[in-house]
Amino acid sequence: MTRTLRATLTLALLAATILLSARAQAQEQWPLVGGDFWEVTGIHVKDGGSWAYANWLATEWRKNLEFSKSQGWIKDYMILSNVYGRADEADLYLVRVRESIPTGAESEERQKAYMEWQSKSIEAMVKESGNRVEYREVASTSLLQHMKFRD
Repeated sequence: MTRTLRATLTLALLAATILLSARAQAQEQWPLVGGDFWEVTGIHVKDGGSWAYANWLATEWRKNLEFSKSQGWIKDYMILSNVYGRADEADLYLVRVRESIPTGAESEERQKAYMEWQSKSIEAMVKESGNRVEYREVASTSLLQHMKFRD
């Protein structure tokens, strides 16, 4: 066999192998792809605290998340009520939807922008957070990723 013929056959075999490998990989793709991240906080509302907590959610929590949404930091937010909750389950789930998780540097920049927008000191915000313990308790926190079907 001549050297040129051998090289041509080798290249043809290599091309066929690559083509078949690419087709096999395309067929073997994972059927799901990652989408948005959902931060979900489960909340136990203490007896007699539903009015105070609902007012806080409708004012302060909403105001903060509308600011985050206006900055493009989150895509959406919502409150889900556990209508048929069991004793060990949260009463409410606070959900924040974001496209991605910020890096450390991005988090620092967001914190600066938030503090410029917020008219309160960190000390005041921590104190207010502690005051909410009177009517609610954080039961859980989860970071979930929406999985979509690969089309």
